[in-house]
Amino acid sequence: MADNPSPDLDYPETDAPAAKPKKKGVKRRIFLAGSALVVGGGIFGVWWTDSSAKARANALIGGEGRHAFGSVMTIAEDDTVTVFSPHIDFGQGSHTALGQMLADELDADWDKVTIAQAPADMAFANTALAKGFLPTMTGEFAAGLIPDAVIGMMARSMPLMITGGSSAIRFTGEVAMRRTGAAVRAALVAEAADRLGVPESELTTANSVVTHAASGKSLRYGELAAGAAERSLASDPVLKTPDQWTLIGKDVFRRDIPAKVDGSAVYGIDFTLPDMRVATIAMAPVRGGTLESVDEAPAMAVKGVEKVVKLPDAVIVVGKGYWQAKKGLDALAPKWSDGGNAAVSTAAVYAAQAKLRQTAEKPDNEGGAGDVGAAFSANDVKLVVAEYKVPFLHHAMMEPFALTGHYKDGTLTLWGGLQDPLSTRTKAAKAAGLDVEKVVFNPMIMGGGFGRRFPDLVEIIDQVAVLAKQVPYPVKLIWSREEEVRHGTYRPQSSAALKASLKDGAITAMQMDYVQSGNAEGEVPFIYDIPATARRHFAYQSNQIDGPWRSVNATQIGFYTESFMDELAAAAGEDPYQFRRKHLPEGGRHQKVLDEVAKRSGWGTPLPEGTGRGIAIVESFDTIVAEVVEVALKDDGTPKVVRAFAVVDCGTTINPLNAEAQIAGGLIMGLSSAMGEQVTLDQGAVVESNFTDYPILKLADAPPVVDVHFIDSGAKTGGIGEPGLPPASPALANALAALTGKRIRNLPVLTQARA
Repeated sequence: MADNPSPDLDYPETDAPAAKPKKKGVKRRIFLAGSALVVGGGIFGVWWTDSSAKARANALIGGEGRHAFGSVMTIAEDDTVTVFSPHIDFGQGSHTALGQMLADELDADWDKVTIAQAPADMAFANTALAKGFLPTMTGEFAAGLIPDAVIGMMARSMPLMITGGSSAIRFTGEVAMRRTGAAVRAALVAEAADRLGVPESELTTANSVVTHAASGKSLRYGELAAGAAERSLASDPVLKTPDQWTLIGKDVFRRDIPAKVDGSAVYGIDFTLPDMRVATIAMAPVRGGTLESVDEAPAMAVKGVEKVVKLPDAVIVVGKGYWQAKKGLDALAPKWSDGGNAAVSTAAVYAAQAKLRQTAEKPDNEGGAGDVGAAFSANDVKLVVAEYKVPFLHHAMMEPFALTGHYKDGTLTLWGGLQDPLSTRTKAAKAAGLDVEKVVFNPMIMGGGFGRRFPDLVEIIDQVAVLAKQVPYPVKLIWSREEEVRHGTYRPQSSAALKASLKDGAITAMQMDYVQSGNAEGEVPFIYDIPATARRHFAYQSNQIDGPWRSVNATQIGFYTESFMDELAAAAGEDPYQFRRKHLPEGGRHQKVLDEVAKRSGWGTPLPEGTGRGIAIVESFDTIVAEVVEVALKDDGTPKVVRAFAVVDCGTTINPLNAEAQIAGGLIMGLSSAMGEQVTLDQGAVVESNFTDYPILKLADAPPVVDVHFIDSGAKTGGIGEPGLPPASPALANALAALTGKRIRNLPVLTQARA
């Protein structure tokens, strides 16, 4: 068992629709908060001025011999630089990359740079994240009119400290880390110039030292930090050009890996406190159902069980350890209502979605350009139609939910891994009936997340808040694997109908009508150059809670679009790669990415007998990824991926080795979900319960060769954690079609007839 981290804040390294859960995303929160601020709403003054936020951050992370620069970094007198990441680590490697970006602009000695988790305090709300999302919400021009101080207050008012949306590098890194590093370097140079009595232009910096070459004098950053921290930092400092980078673009070893390899890293499920008890939970099997009754006696008769807590939709058993609590829970026979959702099933959801597409008077959202109807009705075109379906998908976190709470002296303290520490505090305070200042949250690393650990969608926060107030000791609530699989906030079950017109081998119009709870408009760009396009979203909500899953809506839209492009290529009698290529802007980034993956995969060259090859390209999170998958068949007729190729244009690659791992991991996760993953519903409840019936791809079935290549285009920095996933499923389906002649239109692949 690993040692616990310090609990201190300082340096914690249908046919039957029923319940309609509310979903809140970061973009929606930013839009609402931004709108309120722009029109002079009542947010001003709620979370201090920008200067008071900086003072509070300085007080929390500064100290004797350690000088703070806002909420981003400190420099100690021994030259140690500590970078505070507002993002939580769950294997994405962003902590190291964020440190690289700051240290490069700072000209810091990398061996003296440490990366720490930012405290869950309002002073550490992620202003850079708000600034990064604003252009998407308000437009570039409007976003540029909002002062930084107002954006800072906006971030604190939401509050905003999320990890998700491939936002760490492209927003926090570019907006906060690089600029802070450059501004602090300038302040250090100014301080050194005053002390040495020389012009700033005669000073150079490297390895945490300011040097005056003419006199041979130098000063360490640690010697200058106190004076530099008193200076005003430039709001728009001069950044290095790529030819000046010393750390950005280099394969810097990830700082989080050693502790994860030697077992010293502490996850929420590892955390312990003296006199702590452990609890586990059973929730209503049907979403929307409630607890009608339960006899506590069988659980209380189990040795080591101390308490049974009833919630409106769940029952919790508290024991001296997990084993006792689980035995007590298993002894219970609670009676549940189904909330009127007994008619909900997977088939019923698909049927309701098809009916909605056919009968709705108008879509809920739509995008596109040109006259699709006129193109379809032309006499000399060939029309192609197809329908696709994708199931609910589980996040399949290796670490099930585990959150520890301790209510003492009017304060609730929490420990665990969640994707937004500030919203965790807010939600826990509301559930416990406390002021938010009376809730302390200690963020920890997460054993997986992929969107499942956003507080807005996490029930365990409310459960622990209520539980902790009913017991006199610290208590850790652990969801069993079965409970976690059956009560997910899944990727939406979705379906789509596509139609296109072809003339002389070219697409003249394309329309997609898709049904799901979430809207992809403005999130997944349509990349092809086609005269007329229409993408129409019809909103549908079953009794399940669904929400963001890795790469969010790009997975569904990517599968639909890229599978259909192969069908259109076949209808036109053309090669799938060449067909895509001629519909992409000539000489543009997309075409270059597609050409490179075709070149590296040997597209067009003969394959071994019994092997098929598929291609797909998707843009998401400002990054373009094209993938080629080669597939063969096992003796039992099921598919096995032989090789996979990915070519990526994310603008600039900060840490190539880690970026390669993120793309390869996303590609394999995409193959896994396409191959065998699905969450199905029967009588309103989830059928699957564990990895036995929710199979994720095993090592033996993963492609032995995954070739990842990056194109350094110098474009705006894109995300890297999520964009590797969306092209995988259509590339796999297209490869199977090439091999067998059978088109896979519904996922997962293994539920259908053997390929």
